[in-house]
Amino acid sequence: MDVLAKLFGSNARVKTLRLILFNKDSKFTITEAAYRSKVSKESARKELELFARIKLVKKQKRGKEVVYSANDKFEHYEQLKAFFRRTTELKRSEVIKSIKHCGVIKLLLLSGTLTDTPESSIDLLIVGDRIVMKKLERAIRTLEAELGQELTYATFSTQDFNYRLGVYDRLLRDVIEYPHITLVDKIGVSN
Repeated sequence: MDVLAKLFGSNARVKTLRLILFNKDSKFTITEAAYRSKVSKESARKELELFARIKLVKKQKRGKEVVYSANDKFEHYEQLKAFFRRTTELKRSEVIKSIKHCGVIKLLLLSGTLTDTPESSIDLLIVGDRIVMKKLERAIRTLEAELGQELTYATFSTQDFNYRLGVYDRLLRDVIEYPHITLVDKIGVSN
């Protein structure tokens, strides 16, 4: 259990808080919140109901379902969001560990929201061969649950990446020319 989980009482509470705080304009059912946070439905229900009682979230009916969304009028909303923004980060080793089992990874770059570079169009650039997309999607969902927000990513085979790099592909140039963090580089892009 990480420090925030100990401070706030549970890992489920921290993950659910991140989801709500970092997705202000989204509305979640209990099932959606549980799925996105990677917590049980019961934990999601418990945390969302607690947040609704203290008015951190708004609880509304959407058809036959109940949805929850951030209440930016909550007295400490901005301070809580700023605190979580400053204390939420992925450990590089966690990212590598999550992604490396998805194929033969040749290049892994962090950009965008993961480096506080909003100009970049993606958060993760993954280059490799024999990448199993289902495993990669599962790994990305796990990382998103830890961060509390969706990640945008692009994946390329080594051959496709080299071709795109050679023709000055705009997406690749945006990532490579803006600040980024190189986690894996077996191609020599950072040289």
